[in-house]
Parts: sequence; C-alpha cells; structure tokens
Amino acid sequence: MAYASSGLTNLASASGVNLWHYTTTDTIATVNTANYFNDAVGMIGANDVIVAVTSTGGTPAVTLTYANSVTASAIDVVDGLTVTATDSD
Repeated sequence: MAYASSGLTNLASASGVNLWHYTTTDTIATVNTANYFNDAVGMIGANDVIVAVTSTGGTPAVTLTYANSVTASAIDVVDGLTVTATDSD
C-alpha cells in the first residue's frame, strides 16, 4: 500500500520536534522505505519521531523511528527499533 494521511496523528510538539503516531496495515519494511512519507512533506520535519504501528502477517508491530532526512520534496526515515513484548498471561 501507500502512505495514508488518515493514519498520521501529531501527539506532541516541543523544542522544534514533533512526536507522531502512524498506523497502517503496511509492514515496517514498507513504511521505513525512502519516500514513503513524501505526501507528509511540510508536516514531518527532520528528527521528528514516529511511533509506527504496522502489520506483519496481520500481527501488529510497534516501531520507533524518526525522520533523518527531510527536503522540500522527500522524507526518509531510519529503519527504527521494534518494540517487543511478551504477554505471558
């Protein structure tokens, strides 16, 4: 799929950096591909943090990533760090 603006929510802004929540059925491998967020140019800035809730085979996955390169026409995010958790109950 492609980036959908309906999945992007600004959670907080401080000191020139934004914290975003993004949810999609795309995998994180798709989301962290260069230019995935290009339609958000003008919203997402350099070093903005994104909490991405993505899907891996239908199972939700949470990844912390950030925009490491933002130009007037392109956004690139880092691969990110996937948050893992065990629900043993």
